[in-house]
Amino acid sequence: MRNNLKHNTASVKVSYSFIKIMTGSDLSLRRLPLMSAKSVNPGPVVWLTACGHGDEVCGIIIVQEIFKNIRKKLLCGTIYAFPLMNPIGFETVSRNITVSREDLNRSFPGKQTGTLGERLASSIFCTIRETSPSLVIDLHNDWINSIPYSLIDHNPGLSHKTAYDKAKIFTRQSGFVSIVDTDKMTNTLSYNLLLNNIPALTFEICEPYLINEKNVRYGLDAISNILSYLGMIKPLEERFSCPAPAAYKAGKLLRYSDKPYSSRSGIIRFIAKPGEEVRKDQPFAKIVNTFGKHQETLTAINDAIVLGHSDSSVVFPGMPIMAFGII
Repeated sequence: MRNNLKHNTASVKVSYSFIKIMTGSDLSLRRLPLMSAKSVNPGPVVWLTACGHGDEVCGIIIVQEIFKNIRKKLLCGTIYAFPLMNPIGFETVSRNITVSREDLNRSFPGKQTGTLGERLASSIFCTIRETSPSLVIDLHNDWINSIPYSLIDHNPGLSHKTAYDKAKIFTRQSGFVSIVDTDKMTNTLSYNLLLNNIPALTFEICEPYLINEKNVRYGLDAISNILSYLGMIKPLEERFSCPAPAAYKAGKLLRYSDKPYSSRSGIIRFIAKPGEEVRKDQPFAKIVNTFGKHQETLTAINDAIVLGHSDSSVVFPGMPIMAFGII
């Protein structure tokens, strides 16, 4: 998807605005920041959304960095962004909307007369849908120790095949390890976009709570890959590809798995590391008790790449310990 458009900074209009979401008890307005960059040249419409989970903050900075130089780079089309979708969770360092204890990314497509989370989700969803996007990229952070990957939802069915096939193409263009989700969640932003025939991806870019500049770079490079593929910016001299074992390089769709779960309580000692390849029956973690006595060794049930591992060393029966991408 290439074009021969010449760039002129005057041909790109960058705007910063807000949409109202609620009025506080002190009568103050709560708003969502909205960013846009529009070229006079028609082209694809891409949305970037971030911080739907209030403790997953890296996406905010990725959006900011994209917009810092977008006036100089955008050849055609429009980029919109909600850099901070859950300001209440962000301010209280909480995954959820603190006052209602709702997970915003389990509240879509939302409801104008529903709960606080549903009303917020409805405002976001309707604003995005009205622009008829070519692609929506929802930016998240995974476990603290993890690798970045691109996630597409489980198949929404034949009636949404075109949008889903496009999502597969875009995830292959990201440069990240590409994962198909096996959890059949139906209330996420990305899944409901697919149900509305809008291609959508989720980027899981490691490490919540803090800004890691390396992770910011990963996000910028992956988004640049896609914008270049769409012809919205110049072709890249060198396309980004996140380091991974050869069998799991970008372009191959892998299946998500967080199994096997622990069957014992205790303290986890991790053996395999994020980004490493494990073979079937290879030990990836062991569990010991308070006295250091061995309780259990967990082994891989498939050949896989390790996506990440638990943020805590405490484990109880039935808890996931690692996440894997399986061919």
